[in-house]
Amino acid sequence: MTTELTILAWTLILALVQVLLPAMLRNHETGISYNASPRDQPGVPVGKITGRLMRAQNNLFETLPVFAAAILIAHVAGKEGTFTLWGAWLYLIARVVYVPLYAAGVPYVRSLVWGVALGGIVLLLGAII
Repeated sequence: MTTELTILAWTLILALVQVLLPAMLRNHETGISYNASPRDQPGVPVGKITGRLMRAQNNLFETLPVFAAAILIAHVAGKEGTFTLWGAWLYLIARVVYVPLYAAGVPYVRSLVWGVALGGIVLLLGAII
């Protein structure tokens, strides 16, 4: 398996972590019985950090399909190389750094890190086009 595909696999693990983190915090806020219920009634308001982690998760899910598709296209088309390797690493590392920055409410730096992840996607797209 290529390094780019391995990075994609680790990015999918990050996606699962980003699903579990706010879910665990939400369990703490509402109790397991509420989360196990059909949740017909709204629960207690979402906590600050839980909300931030939910938004970070949504943010990841906005770019993850493009990242995954670019990695897979590069692999199938035999276009893997320096740009795809750098793009994949930039995306994954930036996305990992993004989560605690968002959870801590760090402005500007968080946006800069998001831009680095986007730059990784641009490198990938540049390699396959």
